Amino acid sequence: VQGGGSSGSDGNAASARHTQGGAGGYAKKLIDVSSISSATITVGAGGAGATTYPSNAGGDSIWSDGTNTVTGGGAGAAGTADNTGGVGGTASGGDLNINGGHGGGHAVYAAPDSMFGSGGTWGTTSTSTNSFEPTGYGSGSAGFYGNGTTKDAKGGIVIVTEYK
Repeated sequence: VQGGGSSGSDGNAASARHTQGGAGGYAKKLIDVSSISSATITVGAGGAGATTYPSNAGGDSIWSDGTNTVTGGGAGAAGTADNTGGVGGTASGGDLNINGGHGGGHAVYAAPDSMFGSGGTWGTTSTSTNSFEPTGYGSGSAGFYGNGTTKDAKGGIVIVTEYK
């Protein structure tokens, strides 16, 4: 269960708030489903690209069968204060729980990776006006210096594998 990443923020060329989105949390659990008749699954969306600050948070991904609840939390918004990237999502309820990485401040050129791939990146200077897509489920997008729109962060995923 992988939560959604948050988008980076746009500092509008005048602020230290062009910061990186965070990665969603990841939780994994082995569940005996032989006595479970149904489960509810929610897949968290990635934060939409932003034209200012703060950015948009990612959504929680959840598996729940009435007995077990496994959550990959969505990452928090970036740019809520100067040099403040998105807070990584919290993972809970799994046999393995890995909280998402926090997004960096304006001098960091990439958003954190998720368990499924790379976070977004932006150019090579603190005043760069280009940005590149994140690639993995639940990864955050990079911040943006100039007046534009950051890339969308990646949504989460819930993987269910059945075997005998």
